Amino acid sequence: MVERQITGGSVQDSAIASLNVAVGTIAAIHQPNYIPWLGYFFKIAHADKFVFLDNVVYPDSGFVNRNCIKTPSGSAWLTIPVNRKGRRGQLIGEVETDDTHRWTERHLTTLRCNYGRAPYFKETLALLEPHYRVIAGSGRSLADFNIGMICSIVAYLGFNPQFIRASELSVSGHKTDLILDICRAIGARTYLAGTGWAKSCQEDEKLEEAGITPVYSSFSQQSYPQLFGQFVGNLSVVDVLMNCGCLGTRRLLSTKAEHG
Repeated sequence: MVERQITGGSVQDSAIASLNVAVGTIAAIHQPNYIPWLGYFFKIAHADKFVFLDNVVYPDSGFVNRNCIKTPSGSAWLTIPVNRKGRRGQLIGEVETDDTHRWTERHLTTLRCNYGRAPYFKETLALLEPHYRVIAGSGRSLADFNIGMICSIVAYLGFNPQFIRASELSVSGHKTDLILDICRAIGARTYLAGTGWAKSCQEDEKLEEAGITPVYSSFSQQSYPQLFGQFVGNLSVVDVLMNCGCLGTRRLLSTKAEHG
């Protein structure tokens, strides 16, 4: 087996070239996280089809309901409270936000306080705020909220993959078997995977035997201008958008700078 790797950042040309020689439809799969980091959008930007993994058990920790932004004191979590009492084992797509905490207004206030002086504050807040207003008191699921936010950011950046929810597919299994089932269901021949914890659980030989080529993204966060002193990497994409805008964010994703 030959492991192919796509790298973001300083070797952007070879990164895109590697994906250009990928076989057939390129698929990426990920849980629907809350305002994810830039590496999440790197996978979206280079996939033909992106599957939101909403049919697996909601994790006890992770990024489905939280992510980090930057404040004068360093990085800080923005966390969405969810209803979990008596719902052990619920799937991600079944999780509901707990609106008794008025979290939407708190998150908006936090963004205003910490990014009010960012160069792209107004346009980024205008992109995000409608989603917080819609979900407030509406009973929308956490996955609905996250997916809506992600899709708006992707459209703003000018990317156009096909988005699919795993729960809409007739798929089953765990780990590699689930990946394989999803790739078969959507007609993917290349699977763009991350290099984190999931890699250690993935059986590449099983994918290759089924005619699906695994390709790994080793996206690396480049530094960019930030507020509040020393650079902090791997924050929510919101930090990138506030400081770099659309074109700057696209450049960090190793894509063409033109919007549209």
